[in-house]
Amino acid sequence: QVQLVESGGGLVQAGGSLRLSCAASGRTFTTHNMGWFRQAPGKEREFVAAINWSGSSTYYADSVKGRFTISRDNAKNTVYLQMNSLKPEDTAVYYCAAGKGSSWYVRTRLYAYDYWGQGTQVTVSS
Repeated sequence: QVQLVESGGGLVQAGGSLRLSCAASGRTFTTHNMGWFRQAPGKEREFVAAINWSGSSTYYADSVKGRFTISRDNAKNTVYLQMNSLKPEDTAVYYCAAGKGSSWYVRTRLYAYDYWGQGTQVTVSS
């Protein structure tokens, strides 16, 4: 069992930065891939970024590539999402998720993840 708690969301002006954190409980964190997804009002939840269990591989949605960076600290059971050059279209509730290592090949899909956090709101003003 893995429990996830996101933090770090807030209101920021366009062009600004935020760093989201996701703290995980449970001894199996280091065997799970981690992903960030987001959901804007009236839209489906969409993939943002993923990192494999060891941190050796990352993957990004085209819309955030070059602006967002995912990382993890397995000693702290925490995954991060550094968001730079934020745009109003980045406004959404951001969720972190944990999935089994064997699901890396479907890392952009919701069903690849077994555990989800409660989400943190990110609002980017123009």
